[in-house]
Amino acid sequence: MKILGPDPSLEYPPNPKKEKYRNFESGALIDRVFKTYKVMHTKQTVDFVKQKHAEWNGCTHAQMRMMDTIMALDQLVDESDPDVDFPNSFHAFQTAEGIRQAHPDKDWFQLVGLIHDVGKIMAIWNEPQWAVVGDTFPVGCKFQNSIVYRNDSFQDNPDDKNPSYNTECGMYAPNCGLEKVYMSWGHDEYLYQVMRFNNCSIPEEGLYMIRFHSFYPWHSHGDYTHLCNHKDLNMLPWVQEFNKFDLYTKTTEVPDVEELKPYYQSLIDKYCPGVLKW
Repeated sequence: MKILGPDPSLEYPPNPKKEKYRNFESGALIDRVFKTYKVMHTKQTVDFVKQKHAEWNGCTHAQMRMMDTIMALDQLVDESDPDVDFPNSFHAFQTAEGIRQAHPDKDWFQLVGLIHDVGKIMAIWNEPQWAVVGDTFPVGCKFQNSIVYRNDSFQDNPDDKNPSYNTECGMYAPNCGLEKVYMSWGHDEYLYQVMRFNNCSIPEEGLYMIRFHSFYPWHSHGDYTHLCNHKDLNMLPWVQEFNKFDLYTKTTEVPDVEELKPYYQSLIDKYCPGVLKW
């Protein structure tokens, strides 16, 4: 089945007040946010990321149904998020409902909205938040200026001083494709690996949304395209389309989760059914 690309003329929501979101300079939560990124940008190295792939990609930590994992996020407040300070499961349903309103014919897209942050379950399983949440970026090559707090937080990262890693391409070949790039470890990569491990049937467009929705330097600032291949660039509009809903559905209006559960359970049963290995 061919999936038509997103319509770039669609705005969600109409004329959003973009300055309201992703303010990393001021606000009640800013000290907590900077502290999280400072530790992240110090400790996310090539060696660390490879260690986390070995630790988590085998999906040996738990066996849970998807809906149970989503609801477990009620225990989590994302310490890297300057926009909201309420449990992550509410954001899951907000995002899904925004997508459902704009894309009623793409049930897989709605499901991606619901589950996109479920990889944050690692934080409940004692992974520190700086290795779970926040914007992602490639390791093993130059840290670009579009990364949040780039000038104030990488001073103690050894890879930033390593001549094998601190050039434009670093350890990678030009246009090698993001599939061959090690991203900073977090919930995006983990959930992507869980989806692959459990043979879930979400289309490739949805898997890209899951894997790269926190890669703001790429999808919102145009950096790292020198590492991308044609597939990555073709998928980029889908990740950008997803970002509209991930960002602009963050409000204090909490959805009626119990009322919505049956519909979204039907999507889970279609694309990632049963007990999954995590």
